[in-house]
This record gives sequence, structure tokens and C-alpha cells, in this order.
Amino acid sequence: MEKSEKPKELIFPENSEKGGQKLSHDCDVCKKSFSQKGDLERHKRIHTGEKPFHCDTCGKSFSVSSNLISHRHSHTGEKPYHCDVCGKSFSAASNLTSHKRIHTGEKPFHCDICGKSFYQKSYLTTHKRIHTGEKPHQCNICGKSFFQKIGLTAHKRRHTGEKPYHCDVCGRSFSDQSALNSHVRLHTGEKLFHCDICGKSFSRKGNLTTHKRLHTGEKPYHCDICGTSFCYQSALNYHIRVHTVEKPFHCDICGKTFPRKYNLTLHKRIHTGEKPYHCDICSTAFSDRSVLLSHIRVHTGEKPFHCDICSKSFSQKYSLTTHKRIHTGEKPHHCDICGKSFSDRSVLLFHIRVHTGETPYSCNICGKSFSRKRSLTDHKHIHTGEKPYHCVICSKSFSASTTLSHHKRIHAGETPH
Repeated sequence: MEKSEKPKELIFPENSEKGGQKLSHDCDVCKKSFSQKGDLERHKRIHTGEKPFHCDTCGKSFSVSSNLISHRHSHTGEKPYHCDVCGKSFSAASNLTSHKRIHTGEKPFHCDICGKSFYQKSYLTTHKRIHTGEKPHQCNICGKSFFQKIGLTAHKRRHTGEKPYHCDVCGRSFSDQSALNSHVRLHTGEKLFHCDICGKSFSRKGNLTTHKRLHTGEKPYHCDICGTSFCYQSALNYHIRVHTVEKPFHCDICGKTFPRKYNLTLHKRIHTGEKPYHCDICSTAFSDRSVLLSHIRVHTGEKPFHCDICSKSFSQKYSLTTHKRIHTGEKPHHCDICGKSFSDRSVLLFHIRVHTGETPYSCNICGKSFSRKRSLTDHKHIHTGEKPYHCVICSKSFSASTTLSHHKRIHAGETPH
């Protein structure tokens, strides 16, 4: 095995001396000084790009022999460097050194711009590009640039379709190792990343980072067109399509288009009838997880969304948003036919049916059609005999909510119309 030649770089002030001897091994390119001529020769290869050490197996070249020795371990599977704390093994001594800092908490590499510290010098180098905006790794197919080489490597697999990382549990494949690691946690239920503010845990670090913005109020992603800010890049991307009217996701069954892939996935369940989300309390099934979460609050009575003006609480965030328009008077949803405005989009959709005469909700018992789903639900109570709406004053029951409202006016002393 070849002896390691990793350079021991020593930088001394100009004209300094060591042991009475002046150090004369200076790099004529960057002016760094070295204690030995051999170290200088190895250093110069950074500038010349010379890589004289070649792997006999794959042909890859290296500027120093120690890197070649570590590289050969990737072919043999040998990991001769062991952590005396946790027992993990590594193919290169430098990797073991970096790993040990996880146990010690040492972060010796500091950013001179923002002061952030890192375990490895390579992490610092990559981090600095956030400040400089430098993206040196460019895709030769589409021209997209990246801060890190690993980002470019993963990106190229989008063009090639290569997915070399496979899940041993379900067989699903991924284009990068980090995506596989996150996926595996879905099977194990492991959530390594914890919010130090509310204690919530996450399976991915990226999810924790974005979650924390709910506490800090940080919205780092800004729309160049209208200036609206967002917590998430994905939310900004979706918002931009409001301006461009871009809907790149198409349903191959009915042709309807959507601005987000997620919306298309939900829409397709209308065709397939798939309802993968089930309530553990009443077994009702839903096509959308967010609808399930809202439904569960019917059982728990939880209303986590509070109006900061009148303190009224709601089980859904959307309901709170719509409610606030009562205070502001905002009516952002406009009818293109008559110009009438509404605070709630669902009310606008119902209103439009007044113009079109559309009654899309049909009773499967008698065939009668309705413009609103709620009207159909109440109508079906006539067939079933169900009367789910109860008067809290006299306990009388009704099959339709409108009939209950009409009845309540009798107690209030109002003249029913």
C-alpha cells in the first residue's frame, strides 16, 4: 500500500524563520508558504490541475496518493477507520475525523460573513455560496446551476430517469440518497428533527425548517410581480401561476387542468372513487387528508382557528379567512355575468348556477336535481325520514336546516316569510 502523502500545510508570515532557517518554499501563484518542498509540489497541483495518481480499477485520478488510497476502499468495501464512540466505520481517515465532530459538537470552520459554523470545510465552502450567489455546477443539458456538485448529480437523473437508490421495504426507487432516507422514515415512523419551540417532530430537516417559519413569521419567498411573500418555495411557485394562468397538470380522463400536481391527484379520485383517508372514530372515508383532519374536529369539538377581532373560533382555517371578510367587508370573488361580488368562493359558484340553471346534484332515489350539495343532503332526509336538525328551545326536529331556521323565528317573535 502506498504511503499517505497528505500535505502538512504551514503558513508563516513573510520572511519568518523556523529553527534558524528561513522558509523559502513559497507558492508563486497564491504566495502560501510550506515547511517542506514536497508539500509545496503537492499544493501546486491545485493550480495546475495535475492528478498523477490513477485508480487501476476505474481510471479515476487524484492529486495526492492518500486520496487514491481512500478511493480504492470504495471498490474493495474496506472501511479501516473506526469511531471509538459509536463504532461506525469509514473508508477514509478524513471522514472519520469529520464524523467525530458530531460527538464532540466541534465546528471549527466559521463563516466570516454571518458567523455560522460547520463540521466540515466543504460545508463552509458550499454555505458561502449563499452569500455570493455562486452556482459553479451547471447542467450541460438544460443549463440549470447548483451550489453543490451533489445537487447537479441528482438533477441530471431527472433527464436520464435514473433512480439508483431503492427502498428495501416497498421497492420504490429514488434519484438521490437523501430522498430515500426520508422515505424510509415513513416505514419506520422515525422523526429525528424536533421543533424546540412547540416540540413537534418531523422526519425531514427541511420540513422542520419550514415549520419554524410558522413561529417566526418569516416569509423569505417573494413574488416579483405583486410582492406577496410566502413561507415555502412551493407556495410561491403555485402563486405565480395565478399571474401566468399556467395549469401544467392535465387529467387524462376529462382533460381538466390544474396549477399543482397535488390538485390533479385529488381530482382523479373523483373518477376513481378512491378515498384513502379513514376516520378512526366513525370510519367515514375521504379523498383528501385535509378534509379528514377537519372532519375529526367534528368529533373532538376542536376549533383551533381564532378571529383576532371578535374571538370567534373555527375548525377550519378557510372558515376563519372567510369569516374575517365580515369585518373587512372584502368580497374578492366576482361574478363575470352580473358583476356581483362575494366573500366566499363557494357562494359565488352557487350564484353562477342561478344564471346557468345548472343543478349538478341529483338524488339517486327520485332523480330530483339541486344546485347545492347541501340541498340534496336535506332532500334525501325526506326519503330516509331522518330529522337531524333540532330546536334547542322546544326540541322539535326537522329534515332541513332551512326549515329549522324558519321555525326559530317563531320563538324569536318574528313573522316567518
